Amino acid sequence: MDSLSQLALGAAVSVAVMGRRTAVWKAALWGAVAGTLPDLDVLIDQGDVIRNMVLHRGASHALFWLTLFSLPLAALVARLHGEWGLLRRWWLAIWLVLMTHPLLDAMTVYGTQLALPFSNYPFGVGSMFIIDPLYTLPLLVGLTWVLVARGGHQGLMVNGIGLLLSTAYLAWSFAAQQQVTQVARAALVQQGIVVEHLLVTPTPFNTVLWRVVAMAGDEYHEGFYSLLDAQPKMAFDRFPRGNALAVELQSIDGVQRLMAFTKGFYKLEQRGSRLLISDLRMGQEPNYSFTFAVAERHSPTVALAQPEQITAALDVPRSLDWLWRRALGERLAPPR
Repeated sequence: MDSLSQLALGAAVSVAVMGRRTAVWKAALWGAVAGTLPDLDVLIDQGDVIRNMVLHRGASHALFWLTLFSLPLAALVARLHGEWGLLRRWWLAIWLVLMTHPLLDAMTVYGTQLALPFSNYPFGVGSMFIIDPLYTLPLLVGLTWVLVARGGHQGLMVNGIGLLLSTAYLAWSFAAQQQVTQVARAALVQQGIVVEHLLVTPTPFNTVLWRVVAMAGDEYHEGFYSLLDAQPKMAFDRFPRGNALAVELQSIDGVQRLMAFTKGFYKLEQRGSRLLISDLRMGQEPNYSFTFAVAERHSPTVALAQPEQITAALDVPRSLDWLWRRALGERLAPPR
């Protein structure tokens, strides 16, 4: 999730755990710090743009390593504030903040490597978009209230309600995802599309309009469904997956990494003389958040010394207008 959501979640969790045992500003401050720390891995250059992508949310988001880190961090906090008698409570607060960060990230589709060092599998439920105001707002309201109230009973109660509402929203997103998955599978069967892998994930900033990607052989199909649609029907557009290029590119380290990280939701294509790979999970046709040029088509194909990220040419006002109208149930072709 975005940095503001993680900061607000960390602060709210810490305040809820510490209660009146310490000044509310201390609990909020250190909760915000601990809630931000795992994302500082973005400052580490892993060698190239693909490695930076697939190794983000790696060791810094692993439940095992964060658990080990929680005690020395809690001890530092207790020592700084002369609250050594509250070490156990600070430890619980810091540990919960560090745990909730990667677990929240795992609700998005990106891929969070929770099980390192035992497994590098990228967990991603995909029921939340990385930025969703309806998740973040209850946390911010509760946190603001408790800070203004300086930790009073009512403030702590409102902070707890904010945590409860934001967690309930996560549960709602998962339930909505399951409903859309059923609609998508029925529509694909009706249209005779044999699916190898199916992705159902929300469009930006909401959990009302959902994007569906179905991988089928050398093609993939993209469709959209709003919970406000009058009928449970879906239309799909078909696009080439570019499997023929796989033989030329499969020996490139970055391509191998991205194929594994995306769990098969990628496409290969040629633009001019350059060969590209795109992560189909984030964005929508034809603009994706992560598209990389990995080789030049010569005789033979030559891998680039360093992969290059391609910036999507997105018409933001047009896209937002379509997003809003389609979410409300208006049947519109997606912007291409």
